Amino acid sequence: MLAWAYLIFGAGMDRMSAMPGMDDGRSGNDFLVVAAMWGAMMVAMMSPSAAPTILLYGRVHRNAAGASPPPTAAFLAGYLACWIGFALVAAALQLALERAALASPASMALHGRHAAAALLIAAGLYQLSPFKDACLGRCRSPADFLARNYRPGASGALRLGLLHGAYCVGCCWMLMALLFVGGVMNLIWIAALTLLVAAEKLLPGGNWLARIAGMAMAGWGAALLLG
Repeated sequence: MLAWAYLIFGAGMDRMSAMPGMDDGRSGNDFLVVAAMWGAMMVAMMSPSAAPTILLYGRVHRNAAGASPPPTAAFLAGYLACWIGFALVAAALQLALERAALASPASMALHGRHAAAALLIAAGLYQLSPFKDACLGRCRSPADFLARNYRPGASGALRLGLLHGAYCVGCCWMLMALLFVGGVMNLIWIAALTLLVAAEKLLPGGNWLARIAGMAMAGWGAALLLG
């Protein structure tokens, strides 16, 4: 909820837009603001779909360790560390695109329909790839994931969170890249992608939904190229 509030109230972008020299692209000091924005987005977008696995981990730990409190904070820290790492890469890429005049500092979206079309087609093809399917399968089967990888203690929880986060990044990184199509701070686009991620992971038939979404993305991209 705090992450969503941070995004809704602008994530510091209003202060950056008022800085001198913004028309020439962001300065090096702005990396921290952009990285914080991306980090908040990843927390807001990915935590809901990870919650069932984290809560199940807590129940598994209680069954294994009795009254010992489960180190779910360590699990969550490991999971979010993977997405914070992704956020740092995405922030650097955003600034690089803006400096190369390939993305707008105002809308934080790619310039031109051809770039957006290429990204949509790439995301659509990734949705249909075996790697996406394998990573999504791990995310959709939390009980099997925990049975295979559970380790006791806080260090085991951190390792488990890192592993689950790695699978999740592998599953969803191209969906997050689509933020460059709709606009990185477009709240409607952010909410739509959040719902798609949650549906893929949590709903029955989510793997088929991922494929349908992939075909729709590729079709949308092709229409943009031909339009």
